Amino acid sequence: MIKYKLICKDCNLSFDSWFASSYEYEKLKKKKFLNCHNCNSKKIEKTLMAPKILNKTEKIDEKKIKFYQINKKIKEYQKFIKKNFKYVGKNFAYEARSIHYDKKKEEKRIYGTASNDEIKELKEEGIETELIPWVEDKNN
Repeated sequence: MIKYKLICKDCNLSFDSWFASSYEYEKLKKKKFLNCHNCNSKKIEKTLMAPKILNKTEKIDEKKIKFYQINKKIKEYQKFIKKNFKYVGKNFAYEARSIHYDKKKEEKRIYGTASNDEIKELKEEGIETELIPWVEDKNN
């Protein structure tokens, strides 16, 4: 995908538009499929564009922001799980089997820890489990 800054030669409106490639832009322009959304003119041209170059600080800041957003979302999931599921600790595999094989057992929402081998065995037995990243936090 490529983004071009375009300008209408009739009304001088400047706007951005995305194209699959520079070839796609040329093809659409040649077929006169490009038009101004203000005056409907077909006289559309590309203008000069400067690429946005990030310095190291901006890249680091973007990574920190993304990390913070992901961390925040994981904490929201954790809060929901803690509120709505029973914590069974390292007995997760045992409790999951108990629920699966004893249909009368009431407690069906549990969370805890299990080894990779235990998770694999549970899945082989047809017991659905999900791995969820867990972030330790003093305030969580």
